Amino acid sequence: MGPVRQPPRRHSRLRLGAARLAELVTSTLGGRAFYRATYLSPPRLREETARVRDLAPELEGFSVVQLTDFHAGSFLGPGDLAQVVELSNALEPDVVALTGDFVTHGAHEIARIAADLGRLRAREGVFAVFGNHDYRGRQEARIEAALPAVRFLRNAGVRLARGSAVVALTGLEDLEEGRVVDLDAARGALEPGDVEIVLCHNPLGARAIARPGCAAVLAGHTHGGQVDLPLLRRLGPKHPGARVVLGSTLLVVAGGLGAIGLPLRVGAPAEIVRLRLARQA
Repeated sequence: MGPVRQPPRRHSRLRLGAARLAELVTSTLGGRAFYRATYLSPPRLREETARVRDLAPELEGFSVVQLTDFHAGSFLGPGDLAQVVELSNALEPDVVALTGDFVTHGAHEIARIAADLGRLRAREGVFAVFGNHDYRGRQEARIEAALPAVRFLRNAGVRLARGSAVVALTGLEDLEEGRVVDLDAARGALEPGDVEIVLCHNPLGARAIARPGCAAVLAGHTHGGQVDLPLLRRLGPKHPGARVVLGSTLLVVAGGLGAIGLPLRVGAPAEIVRLRLARQA
């Protein structure tokens, strides 16, 4: 889809080399242990509400726990997500949504967090889309295979019935790195009256996605800025804000759980997001 896709971000070799050097040095100095103790023990829980006109009573309080931007690798490995999984499961969500960037440098890194993610539980299941980092080497299918309990929505949707009411989850390939991004195909199963929630790693496509009937778009990608300081915040992807209202659609941009470059967050805590549906007053 033309208005949905975003041009891939490409960095100079100098910038990429500097980032890898910083990662190597800080990981050698214990960056992973520091990151887990400082930001994941436990992560922040952020609550959001999407208000829907004429919401069916069966869908009142329907909840989605969103986890995103894990970036398995130097700063995230086996067991580091234990408290994340514990908190998510304790919330007893209807759906767990994983909105991409499972790995940092390549699909082989998924082995570092697969066991933790395999312990996630939700009434209707765990659903996911890929982020831009997950396409490194075009081995995203390897990530999918490592997470057999997770259903990946690749330009596809699923309808979840509650009595006569339906929540429709729509999942898009990454707007920068996905070979094909087809919003029409992803919405192919939608029926009139469905309450739609879209999973889309990159928030910059949200304005093209928003429409009546779409209650929320769940995105990540920006890490909330990760190091939200003047000049430094401009090094990362454009961050439209954590919560943006687009007509009747709520865009939720989660700050994510992992980090890249440095095991550091400033003004952008690692977080889990719980989204609930509620009737519009």
